Amino acid sequence: MKKKRNNHKKYRFTYIKVTASVLFLGLLFLKGYTPFEQTGENCFHIQVNGRDVGTLGDKSRIEELLQQARRNVASESDELVFMEVDMSVVGEEILWGETDREEEVLHKMEEALKDGVYETRQRAYTLKVNEYIINLASVDEVRQLLQAAVDKYGSDGKFKVELNYDKEREFSVLAAKVVTVSNMEDEGQQSYMKAGVENFLSGLTGESVQTENEDRDFEDFELGIRSMDFTETVEAVEAYLPQSQLTPLEEAINLVILEQEMPAIYKVEAGDTLSGIAIKLNIPMDRIVEMNGMEDINDIINVGDELLVTVPEPELSVTRVEQKFYEEIYDVEVEYIENPQWYTNHTETRQKPSAGLRRVVADVTYVNEKEVGREIIKEEVVQEAVAKVIERGTIVPPTYIKPVNGGLLTSRFGRRTAPAPGASTYHRAVDWAVPTGTTIYASCGGTVSRAGWGGGYGYVVYIDHEDGKQTRYAHCSRVTVKVGQKVNQGDKIAVSGSTGITSGPHLHFEMLVNGTQVDPLQYLE
Repeated sequence: MKKKRNNHKKYRFTYIKVTASVLFLGLLFLKGYTPFEQTGENCFHIQVNGRDVGTLGDKSRIEELLQQARRNVASESDELVFMEVDMSVVGEEILWGETDREEEVLHKMEEALKDGVYETRQRAYTLKVNEYIINLASVDEVRQLLQAAVDKYGSDGKFKVELNYDKEREFSVLAAKVVTVSNMEDEGQQSYMKAGVENFLSGLTGESVQTENEDRDFEDFELGIRSMDFTETVEAVEAYLPQSQLTPLEEAINLVILEQEMPAIYKVEAGDTLSGIAIKLNIPMDRIVEMNGMEDINDIINVGDELLVTVPEPELSVTRVEQKFYEEIYDVEVEYIENPQWYTNHTETRQKPSAGLRRVVADVTYVNEKEVGREIIKEEVVQEAVAKVIERGTIVPPTYIKPVNGGLLTSRFGRRTAPAPGASTYHRAVDWAVPTGTTIYASCGGTVSRAGWGGGYGYVVYIDHEDGKQTRYAHCSRVTVKVGQKVNQGDKIAVSGSTGITSGPHLHFEMLVNGTQVDPLQYLE
């Protein structure tokens, strides 16, 4: 009985072993499971940009597949593609396990990379005009924009824009210049030969041979634009940029070559007014007031002040030289005859002027629409201009000073209420109220022609001056000079008082020009 029980246990153990072996063999032959050698980490789980993309048993293939996935994603666009790439690999050691086919892992990597693609960047060109920058889609668009700036001034296809690499620059920089289009090779060859002959003759004679424009007829000149170039430094650099940073060609042309309001400084000149400046620059006065922090349009401006203004100018300026023919009325400079016996304020016209007429060919230089220079190439006078001839003195005229120190101006030149019985209601002098005894000085050097009592003037002094004027000093208390005496400017001639017809102590001061009283205040320094 005991022996039979032992056999039963033996059969059950054998069954278990067989069953376990069958299950093990079955697992080995299931699809996707691979036996692994126990050599350390032999199974690798892969994540790209936070997404599970599969499991591989060969770690060396993972990086190769990622690079292939990046190439595949980038090849789907003709432009430059930037993408986020963040891969993590976790390895473990197992006896057997399920792995993925490389094709499946590659496909999942591509999908994960596509989710991390930044904005696609395409090949473009950055155009720089001084400090102004604009981005265009191609070098052809750069050329078209620059050509539009040239054609704006009517080049008629005679001038074109060239873009050439600047060999002196470290990076690939395209420099722009305007060149003349000419199919007349013979003309160029003739010009070259002519220049060679002129240089040879110049070496023999030591003198340069000049073109005799005076001998050419006006019809022989080739009028029109002679040369063009960009005023600013213009460069273009290749770049890779997103579409959002590119400016469409038509919009770029408007931004670069059409006139924009540019800040500028205007220096106030003699005779300028705020309204005149506004008209000259075509800017509202209110705008000038606002830009310069003024209170209102009545603020005073002085010669030399610098005002912030705006002027219409394009970002890209074109300098051109245009040869023009025109007829103009012209004047010649005034001619002067110096007279050493006259004062400088004495002038007389000896000959009246007459305008002349001339025909001219000139090279006129413009920056955009503004003329900045003019060189006359040929001139022919049709009618000679006649100069205005003026005779003028060379002697500096004498000056006049206030004849008293201090004092209160109590009566000006002109109509007034008589201050005292018998006094004039039309005052032909000026009065300064001063205490009796105040020194009175000669306003200008001259000869005393009267000194003493003068009726209603009281004690008075008359002085005749070299320029023909006469000064009178009245109501003095005492006279200190004599008739015929020579006095200098600032010499003491009398003492103030209140003699004659007067309402109180003061100095009555007159000035006469050609025997007629004038306002002395107009002549005092």
